[in-house]
Amino acid sequence: MKNILLKIWDLYYDGFKNMTLGRILWVIILTKLFIMFFVLKLFFFPNYLKELPNENAKSSFVSNELIDRAVPSSDAMPIDSDNKR
Repeated sequence: MKNILLKIWDLYYDGFKNMTLGRILWVIILTKLFIMFFVLKLFFFPNYLKELPNENAKSSFVSNELIDRAVPSSDAMPIDSDNKR
């Protein structure tokens, strides 16, 4: 088992060591992942749970959000009495 793991390690190590164009592509991939997961989360996805004081308030907030998104309230979609379907 140890011999197989060493062969796999040598394969990947040798492959990455001899790369030329691949290194540039890996830098591009890692840069894009950093932008997607760190920068976008920082600016576009605020942490609403951090503002709540305790665990009960957090669980209540999450359950209310899940219920409201699954079953929209009646005031969210007004009914027009002239155009009933």
